[in-house]
Amino acid sequence: MPSILPSFHPSVVPCGAGSRAVKRVLIANRGEIACRIIRACHEEGIEAVAVYSEADRQSPHVRAADTAVEIGPPPAKDSYLNVDRLLGAARHSGADAVHPGYGFLAERAHFAEAVEQAGLTFIGPPAAAIRAMGEKTEARRRMAAAGIPVVPGTNDPVRDAAEASQVAREIGFPVMLKAVAGGGGKGMRRVEDSSGIASAFKAASSEAQSAFGDGAIYLEKFLECPRHVEIQVLADRFGHCVHLGERECSVQRRHQKLIEECPSPAVDIDLRIAMGKAAVQAATSVGYLGAGTVEFLLTPGGRFYFLEMNTRLQVEHPVTEMVYGVDIVREQLRIAAGESTTVPGRPMRPRGHAIECRITSEDPFNGFLPATGRIEFLRIPTGPGVRWDGGIETGNTIGLFYDPLIGKLIAWGETRDRAIRRMRRALDELVIVGLPTSQPFHRRVLDDPVFLSGDYDTDYVQRHGEKLLSTRPARETLELAAIAAAMAEHEARAAAVPIAANGPDAAGESPWLRAARLQGLR
Repeated sequence: MPSILPSFHPSVVPCGAGSRAVKRVLIANRGEIACRIIRACHEEGIEAVAVYSEADRQSPHVRAADTAVEIGPPPAKDSYLNVDRLLGAARHSGADAVHPGYGFLAERAHFAEAVEQAGLTFIGPPAAAIRAMGEKTEARRRMAAAGIPVVPGTNDPVRDAAEASQVAREIGFPVMLKAVAGGGGKGMRRVEDSSGIASAFKAASSEAQSAFGDGAIYLEKFLECPRHVEIQVLADRFGHCVHLGERECSVQRRHQKLIEECPSPAVDIDLRIAMGKAAVQAATSVGYLGAGTVEFLLTPGGRFYFLEMNTRLQVEHPVTEMVYGVDIVREQLRIAAGESTTVPGRPMRPRGHAIECRITSEDPFNGFLPATGRIEFLRIPTGPGVRWDGGIETGNTIGLFYDPLIGKLIAWGETRDRAIRRMRRALDELVIVGLPTSQPFHRRVLDDPVFLSGDYDTDYVQRHGEKLLSTRPARETLELAAIAAAMAEHEARAAAVPIAANGPDAAGESPWLRAARLQGLR
């Protein structure tokens, strides 16, 4: 029997007068996205049920929810990926709906089916739509049939390296080998010529088998210097399918997004209309329902090609919310409850500009090596146009069991320049002591002339990363050391002698003043 924490919010209000009123939602996820969904539920008068592994017992999302259920040991396969445990938690807590968040089981058709078969509402698209878009070759076939441009390549898995080599010669090198069941940059290899096909096929297939349980590989032509631009769509049960403009996601490392912005510096009104129309057509062709994202590759010449569809809430959804004034999670809840989307059918114009920096527990000066440790001190930026979507607090321990994303910093401004200036200020205000994070990398990108010009593509980090991350700046090291020293001394003195939080020591100098002096601020 799973352990359960008590409810702290006894009053519950239905989501609306839809055909399947949602009263209590189990969030089959953790961290910052669980906190984000819990907030949306509470604003709608819906109870939120958190689940947690043994490693996440003290996590903020557990306390934020009305009820929390333990679902197993830290390894994801024994907890957040365990369908039986999740459904057991839903039954035990009395939940009538399940929100998968992103990652874990969010794009697994069998999970959506299991939720529905258990008599619960799945807050996401139908299993058939997930399956159609989740298998990349099936998605390519469907998009081509719907008249949406796809990158030249195979619409079926290639049997072996020999067949991959033959196809590559036909469409021309370089090519990309991709996992049929892929996502998150796993099971992907770029190949420059025929000599690299065999080893790349073996590596991609092995990685895909390990990550997805399916080693099937297909092949695409590699497009030179493309941008990664995606369109947010919403579809309800009444035949309404609308889009909320585009997001620019080209600042990537090993196919993992690092910085996103909305709108894209490369997209004008005409291109937005064309890409939005294609995205709506893509979603409609598979009977989509809820929030989803259609991703495209945009060439320097302005041509775009279907890349894939993410049948879930995206990590970077906040930039769209900031620019278009739409709560996407609220829309998910409404649509799942049988209500119509509140977004008008006519195209919405972007208002201002928003940028998101993914703050991860990785050391950018050591090849983005994952970092672990205890969060000794956390200061979150505030002020106009700044948003923090996080899932950590001071005292939390970051391990290696889960994705290194610990929070997202979002800044909005009337113009792109103003959004960048505001993000710089917010990054300077953000303080995380206890382990390395990607924060210094983001600060350097926002000072880089290439990024500032808006003329960058998916190879930006590969081309400019060495310059951006050549040395760890002494100022950043000193600041972290000074804050950590001040915090350690403060805690030690507070434990020994009851003094005010900012009280002076025997020499008449507070640890905070000493930290400021060490940083050269006093």
